[in-house]
Amino acid sequence: MTQRMRARDVALALWPAVVLIGLGVVGFSVLLDWVTEREDLWRLDEPLLEWLAANRSDGLTSFLTGVTNLFGPVFLPIVVAVIALLWWRITRSWWEPALLVGAMLLSTGLSVVLKLAVGRTRPAADLMSIPGGETSGSFPSGHTIGATTLILVVGYLLWHEDAEASWALAGWTLASLALIVLVGASRLYLGYHFLTDVLAGACVAVAVLGVVVGLERWHDLWLERRDPPERPRPLAEADEADLAWVREAVDDATAGVAEGAGPDAPEGEKRPDDDTA
Repeated sequence: MTQRMRARDVALALWPAVVLIGLGVVGFSVLLDWVTEREDLWRLDEPLLEWLAANRSDGLTSFLTGVTNLFGPVFLPIVVAVIALLWWRITRSWWEPALLVGAMLLSTGLSVVLKLAVGRTRPAADLMSIPGGETSGSFPSGHTIGATTLILVVGYLLWHEDAEASWALAGWTLASLALIVLVGASRLYLGYHFLTDVLAGACVAVAVLGVVVGLERWHDLWLERRDPPERPRPLAEADEADLAWVREAVDDATAGVAEGAGPDAPEGEKRPDDDTA
């Protein structure tokens, strides 16, 4: 039987989502302001790419090209589809795979819209490992949005399935941070994005994670209200079998008291009829 959700329960369930979305939006807004006003961290964008371009090596370029391709628009959808399919096959639950796919679609849509809205040009062609290899807007980094969203959402959903596995969460968190940094670094090293682009992409992914957290916690609350835990029955309605052990315990205790108050009771122990003597 479905029960009405109370405002307090909804607020307690959704506050983590609100915090994550707020952090993502604020971080993105601050970075956009720096880029628009050409101040603060924006001043590091060009010098950092120039230094990286001047210190490339063939081996590292090949490796980071593979990393950036894995999280690009060709391979990333395949990776997401495989993860969602395996998740459904193992758990037989459609909710988590649907959340993952929905999060990736949302992040892709936000990437396209924000790139068009901001309209920042890419770094100069001579700074790219393959000149002219990227032509869409530069701010924010779509590769960073996609990779970070995938890693954060999968990590959260796994933790939600087993919240007590703190060691697994810690390990996943460290591996996730390393992979996110690796993808972002590949975009910088190959000269396709500025530092502020990459950081803005991570902020968008955090906001998308907030949406997923909100939906998941709302879903949990809805399930709890739909199938609330069974309330304990009043004692008067308990079955005879349920109360049998209580009666036996009371009888044993009463017998012990009666034996202790008999004529052979130890001297000094007061019997119930002493007061009436």
